[in-house]
Amino acid sequence: MDFGLSPEQHMLQDSVARYAAESAPLERVRRYAEGADDGSEMWSALVDMGVLGAAVPERAGGLGLGLLDAALVQEQLGAGVVPVDHLPHAVVAQALVRTGASDALAKMLAGEVRYALALSHAVQQREGAGVRAQGDGALEGSSLFAQGLRGAERILTADDQGRLWVVRTSDAEIRMHESIDKTRPLGEVRFQSAPAELIDPSGEALGDLVHVARVLLAADTLGAVQHMLDAAVAYSLEREQFGRVIGSFQAVKHLCAEMAAQIEPARSLMWYAAYAFDHLPDEFALCACHAKAHLDEVGRFVARTATEVHGGMGFTDLLGLHYWFKRIGANRQLLGGPELVREDAALLQDW
Repeated sequence: MDFGLSPEQHMLQDSVARYAAESAPLERVRRYAEGADDGSEMWSALVDMGVLGAAVPERAGGLGLGLLDAALVQEQLGAGVVPVDHLPHAVVAQALVRTGASDALAKMLAGEVRYALALSHAVQQREGAGVRAQGDGALEGSSLFAQGLRGAERILTADDQGRLWVVRTSDAEIRMHESIDKTRPLGEVRFQSAPAELIDPSGEALGDLVHVARVLLAADTLGAVQHMLDAAVAYSLEREQFGRVIGSFQAVKHLCAEMAAQIEPARSLMWYAAYAFDHLPDEFALCACHAKAHLDEVGRFVARTATEVHGGMGFTDLLGLHYWFKRIGANRQLLGGPELVREDAALLQDW
């Protein structure tokens, strides 16, 4: 049995990698991070590719693939630190599919309506925070670290009972955070009797949505660490010291080999977690926790080690390596750090 990717999945990866190289070269990422590019052209190009609907059934207007394919897209976007909001839209797409909101889904896939994702309070919230529903169909409260707020017209959030709501951004107060990751703006959403549309009264979809987002964060980190390893190897074959390229030194070889040895098992773990969503639903939540927690740890190790291989150059803006370093760091904390996610995994196993 072949446990690798199919030819079609390799083609999907190649297409997104080309998009990243052409639409978001490093200079454009820098402009975005500095506020000199609003990212609208990069977003339009991503919508035109149709990948927002990778894990959406064909009957609902998507590509009819699976979460693994959406994760492969996110992996390539992470490899290029592309500043587009694929992740929140891929999660929102699953919410709209689950709740049968076909019209809203069609508009989202066509790029007519953009969504932000505000679910961090459903994982971990500060005292006094959280979102509560009022009897008249309005929301009260706040959610930190919302993703995709720039350019969004709608916000998908959850109340303290796990029910899903959609709110217009114009009906909420938005405060942008000063995040270390300049390629992915985060913000706080505050609701003060904000009119909201209830799309999941049962509250059954929230758990899966959080785990879908965790798998996509793991995929994003996987792409970023692979890029950092590739960059470290390339640099080691160019940088000379004592008349030899540093890649010929045993210590540097060991650092690169250890990074590769950490990444490859993590790749299989992420693939399996994404595959489980469509084919092994009983295993999905646990696998998603394992993938997120483990990639968080691998990400930190590779980010530090790849920067060390670059020496002093790794800390300069010239190489731009810090964009990947900081994206990995932000992924580690979003929707739960590795300690919290491991606790979730233990609870899922009744430990």
